Amino acid sequence: MNKPVIAIMRPDMHLDSSIAFLRSRSFDVVAAPMIKLIDNRDSNFDGFVARVLAHESDIAIFTSANGIAFTLQKIDRPDRFVKALNRMCVVAIGSKTRKALEKLTISVSLMPESYSSKGIAEMLHGIDGKIVEVVRSAHGDPALIDELEGRLGAVVHETAVYGLALPDDGRQERLITDALAGKIDAFAFTSAMTVRNFMTVARNMGAESGIVDALNEGVVAAIGPPTADALREHGVSVDVVPERFTFEGMIRALEKSMQVQV
Repeated sequence: MNKPVIAIMRPDMHLDSSIAFLRSRSFDVVAAPMIKLIDNRDSNFDGFVARVLAHESDIAIFTSANGIAFTLQKIDRPDRFVKALNRMCVVAIGSKTRKALEKLTISVSLMPESYSSKGIAEMLHGIDGKIVEVVRSAHGDPALIDELEGRLGAVVHETAVYGLALPDDGRQERLITDALAGKIDAFAFTSAMTVRNFMTVARNMGAESGIVDALNEGVVAAIGPPTADALREHGVSVDVVPERFTFEGMIRALEKSMQVQV
């Protein structure tokens, strides 16, 4: 029996490990990055570093493993910064981010049960007036800031330490072409930005309506609610959203939906 073919669109840094995982789960894989990460240093970054080093901040929230990597590469004395972070309450959005922080000897104080910005806001309480640093990409969910400031009364400083761009190396168009030809059974989307970039590539090829039809004929998985909402905005039906918002959790939920034999 032929293995089901799944399309993944993660950044290059995650593709090899993701492909190996999927092949171990009895999928054939079509892979093309729809996002690339680029360094970003906004006007808020120096203030963020200064407050942490001066022990003026109470909480630091990291919403991705990439966030801490892009932070430390911009700091002259990362050892001093790590030491200062360890005097604060450090929040990791999920297990992957937690592992990345702990690998750098940064102690994680809190991690939400639901690996999402909403999960972080629901977990935190008693932070009225506390100074909170949010470290993330330039495309972070604004709902987190709204919740921290509006509902919880925190003083929030946000810095975008990296940005997201659309790669253009030919793999993106080939994936769209395979999808239009009916060669892909399932699609796994890991962020709202991935959805938007995927649709941009299809639109530039003059194939936006056709790709929506192709997605709706297959099985579509979204890593979490914001990603699912982005797909639905384009008229795509979402079949799978995992309870735990991780790549592995999404794939296991997809297997269950498709009744894939591992």
